[in-house]
Amino acid sequence: MNHELKTIQDTMLAKFKVDIDLDKCTKCRRCAVNCTYDCIKWDKDEKKPYVSKDSNCVACQRCTVFCPVDAITVRNHPGTYSPHANWTTYYHRVIYENARTGRVLLTGMGCDQPKPSVFDNLVWDACQVTNPAIDALREPVETVTFLGKKIDRLDVKDMKKGYEVEDIPPNVRMSMPLFIGHMSLGSLSYNAYISMIRAAEKVGTLMGTGEGGLHVSLRPYKANIVSEVASGRFGVGPDYLDVAALEIKIGQGAKPGHGGQLPGEKVNEMIADTRGIPEGTDALSPNPQHDIYSIEDLKTLIAALHEATDYKVPVGVKIAAVNNAPAIASGIVHANADFITIDGLRGGTGAAPRVVRDNTGIPIELAVAATDRHLTRQGIRHKVTLVAGGSLRSSADLVKMLALGADCGMISTSVLMAMGCTVCQQCHRGQCSWGIATGRPDLGKRVDVEWATQRVVNLFNAWHAELEEVLGIMGIDAVESFIGNRGRLRYIGPNPHEAQILGVKHAGE
Repeated sequence: MNHELKTIQDTMLAKFKVDIDLDKCTKCRRCAVNCTYDCIKWDKDEKKPYVSKDSNCVACQRCTVFCPVDAITVRNHPGTYSPHANWTTYYHRVIYENARTGRVLLTGMGCDQPKPSVFDNLVWDACQVTNPAIDALREPVETVTFLGKKIDRLDVKDMKKGYEVEDIPPNVRMSMPLFIGHMSLGSLSYNAYISMIRAAEKVGTLMGTGEGGLHVSLRPYKANIVSEVASGRFGVGPDYLDVAALEIKIGQGAKPGHGGQLPGEKVNEMIADTRGIPEGTDALSPNPQHDIYSIEDLKTLIAALHEATDYKVPVGVKIAAVNNAPAIASGIVHANADFITIDGLRGGTGAAPRVVRDNTGIPIELAVAATDRHLTRQGIRHKVTLVAGGSLRSSADLVKMLALGADCGMISTSVLMAMGCTVCQQCHRGQCSWGIATGRPDLGKRVDVEWATQRVVNLFNAWHAELEEVLGIMGIDAVESFIGNRGRLRYIGPNPHEAQILGVKHAGE
Protein backbone atom coordinates (compact mmCIF):
# COMPACT_ATOMS: atom_id res chain seq x y z
CA MET A 1 0.00 0.00 0.00
CA ASN A 2 1.20 3.48 -0.84
CA HIS A 3 -0.31 5.03 2.27
CA GLU A 4 1.06 8.42 3.29
CA LEU A 5 3.02 8.42 6.54
CA LYS A 6 2.58 11.09 9.17
CA THR A 7 5.51 13.43 9.84
CA ILE A 8 6.51 15.74 12.65
CA GLN A 9 4.57 18.47 10.82
CA ASP A 10 1.27 16.70 11.55
CA THR A 11 1.07 18.21 15.03
CA MET A 12 -2.66 18.91 15.00
CA LEU A 13 -5.25 16.31 15.94
CA ALA A 14 -7.76 15.52 13.22
CA LYS A 15 -11.23 16.99 13.67
CA PHE A 16 -13.06 14.07 12.10
CA LYS A 17 -12.72 10.31 11.92
CA VAL A 18 -13.60 8.41 8.73
CA ASP A 19 -14.50 4.73 9.00
CA ILE A 20 -15.00 2.45 5.98
CA ASP A 21 -16.72 -0.89 6.52
CA LEU A 22 -14.86 -3.01 3.99
CA ASP A 23 -17.19 -5.95 4.60
CA LYS A 24 -20.07 -3.90 3.19
CA CYS A 25 -17.98 -2.04 0.59
CA THR A 26 -18.73 -2.98 -3.04
CA LYS A 27 -15.46 -1.45 -4.35
CA CYS A 28 -17.40 0.96 -6.57
CA ARG A 29 -14.80 3.73 -5.99
CA ARG A 30 -17.47 6.44 -5.64
CA CYS A 31 -16.02 7.61 -2.34
CA ALA A 32 -12.54 8.11 -3.77
CA VAL A 33 -13.90 9.84 -6.87
CA ASN A 34 -16.13 12.18 -4.89
CA CYS A 35 -13.59 13.12 -2.19
CA THR A 36 -11.85 16.35 -3.25
CA TYR A 37 -9.81 16.81 -0.07
CA ASP A 38 -7.47 13.78 -0.44
CA CYS A 39 -8.96 12.01 2.54
CA ILE A 40 -10.30 8.85 0.88
CA LYS A 41 -8.15 7.34 -1.89
CA TRP A 42 -8.20 4.22 -4.01
CA ASP A 43 -5.60 1.54 -3.42
CA LYS A 44 -4.67 0.30 -6.89
CA ASP A 45 -2.79 -2.73 -5.59
CA GLU A 46 -5.44 -4.12 -3.24
CA LYS A 47 -8.34 -2.55 -5.20
CA LYS A 48 -10.15 -1.04 -2.27
CA PRO A 49 -10.62 2.43 -0.77
CA TYR A 50 -8.55 3.59 2.18
CA VAL A 51 -8.38 6.65 4.42
CA SER A 52 -5.24 8.57 3.56
CA LYS A 53 -5.44 11.12 6.36
CA ASP A 54 -8.25 11.75 8.80
CA SER A 55 -6.85 15.28 9.17
CA ASN A 56 -7.78 15.97 5.54
CA CYS A 57 -11.48 15.32 6.20
CA VAL A 58 -13.72 18.41 6.42
CA ALA A 59 -16.97 16.49 7.01
CA CYS A 60 -18.50 17.53 3.70
CA GLN A 61 -20.34 14.17 3.85
CA ARG A 62 -20.14 13.69 0.08
CA CYS A 63 -18.71 10.19 0.51
CA THR A 64 -21.41 9.08 2.96
CA VAL A 65 -24.25 10.36 0.78
CA PHE A 66 -22.99 8.74 -2.41
CA CYS A 67 -21.97 5.39 -0.91
CA PRO A 68 -24.60 2.97 -2.29
CA VAL A 69 -24.33 0.58 0.68
CA ASP A 70 -23.87 3.04 3.58
CA ALA A 71 -20.42 1.68 4.32
CA ILE A 72 -18.87 5.02 5.35
CA THR A 73 -19.25 6.91 8.59
CA VAL A 74 -17.81 10.35 9.34
CA ARG A 75 -17.83 11.38 13.00
CA ASN A 76 -16.05 13.67 15.40
CA HIS A 77 -12.57 12.37 16.06
CA PRO A 78 -12.35 10.53 19.39
CA GLY A 79 -8.94 12.02 20.07
CA THR A 80 -9.08 15.19 22.15
CA TYR A 81 -6.83 17.77 23.73
CA SER A 82 -6.56 17.99 27.49
CA PRO A 83 -9.71 19.78 28.71
CA HIS A 84 -9.12 23.42 29.61
CA ALA A 85 -11.76 26.13 30.04
CA ASN A 86 -9.44 28.81 28.66
CA TRP A 87 -7.24 26.97 26.17
CA THR A 88 -10.04 25.32 24.25
CA THR A 89 -9.67 23.18 21.12
CA TYR A 90 -10.45 26.27 19.04
CA TYR A 91 -7.33 28.06 20.33
CA HIS A 92 -5.22 24.92 20.06
CA ARG A 93 -6.00 24.75 16.36
CA VAL A 94 -5.54 28.47 15.73
CA ILE A 95 -2.13 28.58 17.44
CA TYR A 96 -0.87 25.42 15.73
CA GLU A 97 -1.94 26.73 12.34
CA ASN A 98 -0.42 30.17 13.03
CA ALA A 99 2.84 28.45 13.98
CA ARG A 100 2.75 26.25 10.89
CA THR A 101 2.01 28.94 8.29
CA GLY A 102 3.07 32.29 9.76
CA ARG A 103 0.17 33.85 7.84
CA VAL A 104 -3.31 35.25 8.31
CA LEU A 105 -5.66 32.29 8.61
CA LEU A 106 -8.48 32.31 6.08
CA THR A 107 -11.80 30.58 6.48
CA GLY A 108 -15.22 30.44 4.86
CA MET A 109 -18.83 30.79 5.99
CA GLY A 110 -20.00 32.77 9.00
CA CYS A 111 -18.80 32.97 12.59
CA ASP A 112 -18.83 29.50 14.15
CA GLN A 113 -18.27 30.62 17.73
CA PRO A 114 -21.03 30.01 20.30
CA LYS A 115 -22.21 33.60 20.41
CA PRO A 116 -25.86 33.78 21.50
CA SER A 117 -28.58 34.22 18.89
CA VAL A 118 -30.93 37.03 19.85
CA PHE A 119 -33.57 35.54 17.54
CA ASP A 120 -33.81 32.57 19.89
CA ASN A 121 -34.73 34.89 22.78
CA LEU A 122 -37.80 36.23 20.94
CA VAL A 123 -41.29 34.83 20.49
CA TRP A 124 -44.27 36.41 18.79
CA ASP A 125 -47.75 37.04 20.12
CA ALA A 126 -50.81 35.43 18.55
CA CYS A 127 -54.45 36.44 18.26
CA GLN A 128 -57.15 34.91 20.41
CA VAL A 129 -60.63 36.38 20.93
CA THR A 130 -60.85 40.18 20.73
CA ASN A 131 -58.32 40.35 17.90
CA PRO A 132 -59.25 37.49 15.55
CA ALA A 133 -56.69 35.59 13.53
CA ILE A 134 -56.68 35.34 9.75
CA ASP A 135 -56.90 32.01 7.95
CA ALA A 136 -54.04 32.35 5.48
CA LEU A 137 -55.31 29.38 3.46
CA ARG A 138 -58.65 31.07 2.75
CA GLU A 139 -58.00 34.79 3.18
CA PRO A 140 -55.46 36.92 1.31
CA VAL A 141 -52.25 37.97 3.10
CA GLU A 142 -50.27 40.52 1.10
CA THR A 143 -46.50 39.94 1.03
CA VAL A 144 -45.43 42.10 -1.92
CA THR A 145 -42.48 44.34 -1.02
CA PHE A 146 -40.83 47.23 -2.87
CA LEU A 147 -37.11 47.97 -2.77
CA GLY A 148 -36.34 51.67 -3.13
CA LYS A 149 -36.85 55.17 -1.80
CA LYS A 150 -40.15 56.05 -0.16
CA ILE A 151 -41.80 59.44 -0.65
CA ASP A 152 -43.77 61.79 1.61
CA ARG A 153 -46.58 62.43 -0.86
CA LEU A 154 -47.79 61.74 -4.39
CA ASP A 155 -48.23 64.50 -6.94
CA VAL A 156 -51.16 63.50 -9.15
CA LYS A 157 -51.82 65.15 -12.50
CA ASP A 158 -55.42 65.23 -13.79
CA MET A 159 -55.84 63.45 -17.11
CA LYS A 160 -58.76 63.09 -19.49
CA LYS A 161 -58.79 59.36 -18.89
CA GLY A 162 -57.73 58.58 -15.36
CA TYR A 163 -54.83 60.04 -13.40
CA GLU A 164 -51.07 60.04 -13.77
CA VAL A 165 -48.76 59.97 -10.76
CA GLU A 166 -45.65 62.13 -11.16
CA ASP A 167 -42.09 61.83 -9.86
CA ILE A 168 -42.15 58.36 -8.29
CA PRO A 169 -38.64 57.25 -7.28
CA PRO A 170 -37.51 53.94 -8.80
CA ASN A 171 -38.70 50.91 -6.84
CA VAL A 172 -38.30 47.20 -7.56
CA ARG A 173 -41.24 44.90 -6.87
CA MET A 174 -40.59 41.62 -5.04
CA SER A 175 -43.16 38.91 -4.38
CA MET A 176 -42.05 38.66 -0.76
CA PRO A 177 -39.73 40.56 1.63
CA LEU A 178 -36.73 38.34 0.94
CA PHE A 179 -34.00 38.12 -1.68
CA ILE A 180 -30.71 36.32 -2.27
CA GLY A 181 -27.69 38.17 -0.89
CA HIS A 182 -24.45 39.05 -2.64
CA MET A 183 -22.24 36.13 -3.69
CA SER A 184 -19.83 36.52 -6.56
CA LEU A 185 -19.24 34.34 -9.57
CA GLY A 186 -15.83 32.89 -8.78
CA SER A 187 -16.48 32.38 -5.14
CA LEU A 188 -19.28 30.14 -6.45
CA SER A 189 -19.33 27.88 -9.48
CA TYR A 190 -21.19 28.93 -12.62
CA ASN A 191 -23.79 26.19 -12.18
CA ALA A 192 -24.53 27.25 -8.60
CA TYR A 193 -24.69 30.90 -9.65
CA ILE A 194 -27.02 30.41 -12.62
CA SER A 195 -29.26 28.17 -10.48
CA MET A 196 -29.80 30.96 -7.95
CA ILE A 197 -30.47 33.62 -10.59
CA ARG A 198 -33.02 31.40 -12.33
CA ALA A 199 -34.67 30.70 -8.98
CA ALA A 200 -34.87 34.43 -8.24
CA GLU A 201 -36.60 34.96 -11.59
CA LYS A 202 -39.08 32.16 -10.96
CA VAL A 203 -39.91 33.39 -7.44
CA GLY A 204 -40.14 37.04 -8.47
CA THR A 205 -37.36 38.33 -6.24
CA LEU A 206 -33.77 39.54 -6.56
CA MET A 207 -30.21 38.24 -6.30
CA GLY A 208 -27.00 40.16 -5.57
CA THR A 209 -24.02 39.76 -7.88
CA GLY A 210 -21.35 40.11 -5.23
CA GLU A 211 -18.31 42.12 -6.31
CA GLY A 212 -17.27 39.83 -9.14
CA GLY A 213 -18.92 41.49 -12.10
CA LEU A 214 -21.67 40.05 -14.29
CA HIS A 215 -20.84 37.43 -16.89
CA VAL A 216 -22.30 38.16 -20.33
CA SER A 217 -24.42 34.99 -20.25
CA LEU A 218 -26.25 36.26 -17.14
CA ARG A 219 -27.43 39.58 -18.58
CA PRO A 220 -30.82 38.19 -19.71
CA TYR A 221 -31.67 38.01 -15.99
CA LYS A 222 -30.94 41.70 -15.34
CA ALA A 223 -34.50 42.39 -14.12
CA ASN A 224 -33.73 40.21 -11.08
CA ILE A 225 -30.18 41.36 -10.37
CA VAL A 226 -28.72 43.77 -7.82
CA SER A 227 -25.22 44.73 -8.95
CA GLU A 228 -22.68 45.46 -6.25
CA VAL A 229 -20.28 48.38 -6.62
CA ALA A 230 -17.41 47.43 -4.33
CA SER A 231 -13.98 48.88 -3.68
CA GLY A 232 -12.27 46.70 -6.33
CA ARG A 233 -14.69 47.89 -9.05
CA PHE A 234 -14.41 44.46 -10.68
CA GLY A 235 -16.46 44.32 -13.87
CA VAL A 236 -18.16 47.68 -13.29
CA GLY A 237 -19.31 49.14 -16.60
CA PRO A 238 -22.45 50.20 -18.52
CA ASP A 239 -23.83 46.66 -18.82
CA TYR A 240 -23.16 45.97 -15.14
CA LEU A 241 -25.22 49.03 -14.18
CA ASP A 242 -28.15 48.09 -16.43
CA VAL A 243 -29.92 45.95 -13.81
CA ALA A 244 -32.81 46.12 -11.33
CA ALA A 245 -30.87 47.86 -8.54
CA LEU A 246 -27.36 48.89 -7.51
CA GLU A 247 -25.69 48.55 -4.13
CA ILE A 248 -22.51 50.28 -2.96
CA LYS A 249 -20.64 47.91 -0.66
CA ILE A 250 -19.02 49.67 2.28
CA GLY A 251 -18.94 46.73 4.67
CA GLN A 252 -19.81 43.05 5.06
CA GLY A 253 -20.98 41.27 8.19
CA ALA A 254 -18.38 38.49 8.10
CA LYS A 255 -15.50 40.96 7.82
CA PRO A 256 -16.37 44.58 8.71
CA GLY A 257 -13.69 47.04 7.63
CA HIS A 258 -12.18 44.48 5.27
CA GLY A 259 -12.15 44.21 1.49
CA GLY A 260 -12.93 41.21 -0.68
CA GLN A 261 -10.74 38.16 -1.20
CA LEU A 262 -10.88 35.64 -4.01
CA PRO A 263 -7.86 33.30 -3.98
CA GLY A 264 -6.06 32.88 -7.30
CA GLU A 265 -6.95 29.18 -7.32
CA LYS A 266 -10.53 30.21 -8.09
CA VAL A 267 -9.70 32.73 -10.84
CA ASN A 268 -10.09 30.66 -14.00
CA GLU A 269 -10.44 31.99 -17.55
CA MET A 270 -14.15 32.82 -17.21
CA ILE A 271 -13.70 34.61 -13.87
CA ALA A 272 -10.66 36.51 -15.13
CA ASP A 273 -12.62 37.68 -18.17
CA THR A 274 -15.62 38.71 -16.07
CA ARG A 275 -13.55 40.60 -13.51
CA GLY A 276 -11.02 42.03 -15.95
CA ILE A 277 -7.96 40.59 -14.18
CA PRO A 278 -5.23 38.07 -15.14
CA GLU A 279 -6.07 34.41 -14.77
CA GLY A 280 -4.74 32.76 -11.60
CA THR A 281 -4.15 36.00 -9.70
CA ASP A 282 -5.66 36.81 -6.30
CA ALA A 283 -8.60 39.21 -6.59
CA LEU A 284 -8.05 41.46 -3.58
CA SER A 285 -10.24 44.53 -3.26
CA PRO A 286 -9.07 47.31 -0.90
CA ASN A 287 -10.50 47.60 2.59
CA PRO A 288 -11.89 51.13 1.99
CA GLN A 289 -13.45 52.57 -1.13
CA HIS A 290 -10.70 55.02 -1.96
CA ASP A 291 -13.12 57.64 -3.28
CA ILE A 292 -15.30 57.56 -0.15
CA TYR A 293 -13.92 59.12 3.03
CA SER A 294 -17.00 61.07 4.11
CA ILE A 295 -20.77 61.14 3.74
CA GLU A 296 -20.27 63.87 1.14
CA ASP A 297 -18.07 61.51 -0.92
CA LEU A 298 -20.72 58.80 -0.62
CA LYS A 299 -23.40 61.24 -1.75
CA THR A 300 -21.30 62.04 -4.81
CA LEU A 301 -21.02 58.37 -5.80
CA ILE A 302 -24.75 57.80 -5.25
CA ALA A 303 -25.51 60.80 -7.45
CA ALA A 304 -23.11 59.54 -10.12
CA LEU A 305 -24.79 56.12 -10.19
CA HIS A 306 -28.23 57.72 -10.33
CA GLU A 307 -27.13 59.84 -13.26
CA ALA A 308 -25.43 56.92 -15.03
CA THR A 309 -28.70 54.95 -14.89
CA ASP A 310 -30.90 57.91 -15.86
CA TYR A 311 -32.47 57.86 -12.37
CA LYS A 312 -34.34 54.64 -13.23
CA VAL A 313 -32.55 52.32 -10.82
CA PRO A 314 -32.60 52.43 -6.99
CA VAL A 315 -29.15 52.83 -5.45
CA GLY A 316 -28.45 51.43 -2.00
CA VAL A 317 -25.55 51.16 0.42
CA LYS A 318 -24.47 48.06 2.31
CA ILE A 319 -22.78 48.36 5.70
CA ALA A 320 -21.73 45.85 8.33
CA ALA A 321 -23.52 45.69 11.66
CA VAL A 322 -21.25 47.71 13.94
CA ASN A 323 -21.88 49.80 17.04
CA ASN A 324 -22.37 53.08 15.19
CA ALA A 325 -24.55 51.57 12.45
CA PRO A 326 -27.53 53.84 13.36
CA ALA A 327 -25.48 57.02 12.91
CA ILE A 328 -23.97 55.70 9.69
CA ALA A 329 -27.43 54.82 8.37
CA SER A 330 -28.62 58.35 9.13
CA GLY A 331 -25.79 59.75 7.02
CA ILE A 332 -26.63 57.32 4.22
CA VAL A 333 -30.24 58.54 4.17
CA HIS A 334 -29.02 62.14 3.94
CA ALA A 335 -26.68 61.05 1.13
CA ASN A 336 -29.85 60.27 -0.87
CA ALA A 337 -29.64 56.47 -0.91
CA ASP A 338 -32.77 54.56 -1.87
CA PHE A 339 -32.16 51.61 0.45
CA ILE A 340 -29.77 50.55 3.21
CA THR A 341 -28.53 47.00 3.78
CA ILE A 342 -27.13 45.97 7.16
CA ASP A 343 -25.19 42.70 7.40
CA GLY A 344 -24.74 41.06 10.82
CA LEU A 345 -21.75 39.34 12.41
CA ARG A 346 -22.98 35.83 11.58
CA GLY A 347 -23.10 36.60 7.86
CA GLY A 348 -21.30 34.19 5.57
CA THR A 349 -18.28 34.70 3.33
CA GLY A 350 -16.24 32.86 0.76
CA ALA A 351 -12.95 33.89 2.39
CA ALA A 352 -12.19 35.99 5.46
CA PRO A 353 -9.47 36.21 8.09
CA ARG A 354 -10.63 33.96 10.91
CA VAL A 355 -9.64 36.53 13.54
CA VAL A 356 -11.88 39.13 11.87
CA ARG A 357 -14.81 36.82 11.19
CA ASP A 358 -15.02 35.56 14.76
CA ASN A 359 -14.46 38.80 16.67
CA THR A 360 -15.88 41.74 14.74
CA GLY A 361 -19.33 43.26 14.43
CA ILE A 362 -22.57 42.91 16.38
CA PRO A 363 -25.70 40.75 15.95
CA ILE A 364 -28.02 41.85 13.16
CA GLU A 365 -31.04 41.86 15.50
CA LEU A 366 -29.54 44.58 17.72
CA ALA A 367 -28.14 46.59 14.81
CA VAL A 368 -31.43 46.71 12.89
CA ALA A 369 -33.56 47.47 15.96
CA ALA A 370 -31.24 50.31 16.99
CA THR A 371 -31.08 51.68 13.43
CA ASP A 372 -34.85 51.56 12.94
CA ARG A 373 -35.47 53.44 16.20
CA HIS A 374 -32.73 55.99 15.50
CA LEU A 375 -34.04 56.82 12.03
CA THR A 376 -37.60 56.97 13.37
CA ARG A 377 -36.59 59.49 16.05
CA GLN A 378 -34.97 61.61 13.35
CA GLY A 379 -38.12 61.49 11.24
CA ILE A 380 -36.38 59.92 8.24
CA ARG A 381 -37.10 56.19 8.64
CA HIS A 382 -39.89 56.30 6.04
CA LYS A 383 -37.53 57.55 3.33
CA VAL A 384 -35.63 54.31 2.70
CA THR A 385 -36.04 50.57 2.49
CA LEU A 386 -34.10 48.82 5.28
CA VAL A 387 -32.68 45.40 4.35
CA ALA A 388 -31.22 43.01 6.92
CA GLY A 389 -29.02 39.92 6.57
CA GLY A 390 -26.50 37.91 8.51
CA SER A 391 -27.63 34.32 9.16
CA LEU A 392 -31.38 34.31 8.73
CA ARG A 393 -31.86 30.61 9.34
CA SER A 394 -35.60 30.25 8.90
CA SER A 395 -38.85 32.04 8.15
CA ALA A 396 -39.17 32.56 11.93
CA ASP A 397 -35.96 34.62 11.93
CA LEU A 398 -37.32 36.61 8.97
CA VAL A 399 -40.59 37.36 10.79
CA LYS A 400 -38.74 38.54 13.89
CA MET A 401 -36.42 40.66 11.75
CA LEU A 402 -39.38 42.39 10.12
CA ALA A 403 -40.96 43.10 13.50
CA LEU A 404 -37.70 44.66 14.69
CA GLY A 405 -37.78 47.16 11.84
CA ALA A 406 -36.40 45.67 8.63
CA ASP A 407 -38.46 46.02 5.45
CA CYS A 408 -37.01 42.84 3.99
CA GLY A 409 -34.34 40.24 4.59
CA MET A 410 -31.59 38.72 2.50
CA ILE A 411 -30.22 35.18 2.72
CA SER A 412 -27.15 33.49 1.27
CA THR A 413 -25.96 30.52 3.34
CA SER A 414 -29.51 29.18 3.56
CA VAL A 415 -29.68 29.18 -0.25
CA LEU A 416 -26.37 27.34 -0.55
CA MET A 417 -27.60 24.76 1.94
CA ALA A 418 -30.71 24.27 -0.18
CA MET A 419 -28.36 23.30 -3.02
CA GLY A 420 -26.46 20.79 -0.89
CA CYS A 421 -23.88 22.84 1.04
CA THR A 422 -22.93 21.23 4.37
CA VAL A 423 -21.21 24.36 5.81
CA CYS A 424 -17.80 22.70 6.11
CA GLN A 425 -16.20 26.19 6.06
CA GLN A 426 -13.67 25.35 3.31
CA CYS A 427 -15.05 27.76 0.66
CA HIS A 428 -11.74 29.61 0.38
CA ARG A 429 -9.91 26.48 -0.80
CA GLY A 430 -11.92 26.09 -4.02
CA GLN A 431 -12.21 22.30 -3.62
CA CYS A 432 -15.92 22.14 -2.71
CA SER A 433 -16.92 18.52 -3.13
CA TRP A 434 -20.53 19.56 -3.80
CA GLY A 435 -19.48 21.80 -6.71
CA ILE A 436 -20.86 24.98 -5.11
CA ALA A 437 -17.97 27.07 -3.74
CA THR A 438 -15.40 26.28 -6.40
CA GLY A 439 -13.97 27.64 -9.61
CA ARG A 440 -13.06 24.22 -10.99
CA PRO A 441 -15.32 23.39 -13.95
CA ASP A 442 -15.10 19.65 -13.25
CA LEU A 443 -16.45 20.13 -9.73
CA GLY A 444 -18.97 22.79 -10.76
CA LYS A 445 -20.66 20.22 -13.00
CA ARG A 446 -21.69 18.34 -9.87
CA VAL A 447 -24.44 20.94 -9.41
CA ASP A 448 -27.43 19.92 -11.53
CA VAL A 449 -28.88 23.28 -12.56
CA GLU A 450 -32.50 22.18 -12.89
CA TRP A 451 -32.42 20.35 -9.55
CA ALA A 452 -30.66 23.17 -7.71
CA THR A 453 -32.96 25.82 -9.18
CA GLN A 454 -36.04 23.94 -8.02
CA ARG A 455 -34.56 23.44 -4.55
CA VAL A 456 -34.05 27.19 -4.13
CA VAL A 457 -37.53 27.90 -5.50
CA ASN A 458 -38.94 25.41 -2.99
CA LEU A 459 -37.08 27.11 -0.15
CA PHE A 460 -38.53 30.51 -1.01
CA ASN A 461 -42.02 29.08 -1.54
CA ALA A 462 -41.89 27.35 1.84
CA TRP A 463 -40.73 30.51 3.64
CA HIS A 464 -43.40 32.50 1.82
CA ALA A 465 -46.14 30.11 2.93
CA GLU A 466 -44.84 30.15 6.50
CA LEU A 467 -44.67 33.95 6.47
CA GLU A 468 -48.33 34.09 5.44
CA GLU A 469 -49.19 31.56 8.14
CA VAL A 470 -47.46 33.53 10.90
CA LEU A 471 -48.91 36.88 9.82
CA GLY A 472 -52.31 35.22 9.80
CA ILE A 473 -52.09 33.98 13.38
CA MET A 474 -51.21 37.53 14.42
CA GLY A 475 -54.21 38.94 12.57
CA ILE A 476 -52.13 40.89 10.05
CA ASP A 477 -53.17 40.82 6.38
CA ALA A 478 -50.25 42.78 4.85
CA VAL A 479 -46.55 42.54 5.56
CA GLU A 480 -46.15 46.33 5.34
CA SER A 481 -48.42 46.63 8.40
CA PHE A 482 -46.03 44.41 10.31
CA ILE A 483 -42.75 46.27 9.72
CA GLY A 484 -41.41 47.53 13.05
CA ASN A 485 -44.41 46.13 14.94
CA ARG A 486 -42.48 45.28 18.12
CA GLY A 487 -45.74 44.98 20.04
CA ARG A 488 -46.19 41.52 18.52
CA LEU A 489 -42.87 40.31 19.97
CA ARG A 490 -41.96 39.29 23.51
CA TYR A 491 -38.53 38.69 25.02
CA ILE A 492 -37.80 35.48 26.96
CA GLY A 493 -34.00 35.76 27.26
CA PRO A 494 -31.79 36.34 30.31
CA ASN A 495 -30.80 39.97 29.64
CA PRO A 496 -33.47 42.66 30.21
CA HIS A 497 -31.13 45.33 28.83
CA GLU A 498 -31.06 43.43 25.54
CA ALA A 499 -34.84 43.63 25.43
CA GLN A 500 -34.58 47.37 26.07
CA ILE A 501 -32.23 47.85 23.11
CA LEU A 502 -34.57 45.82 20.93
CA GLY A 503 -37.54 47.87 22.13
CA VAL A 504 -39.40 44.68 22.98
CA LYS A 505 -41.37 43.98 26.16
CA HIS A 506 -40.45 41.02 28.32
CA ALA A 507 -42.81 38.06 28.30
CA GLY A 508 -45.63 38.64 30.77
CA GLU A 509 -45.61 42.41 30.36
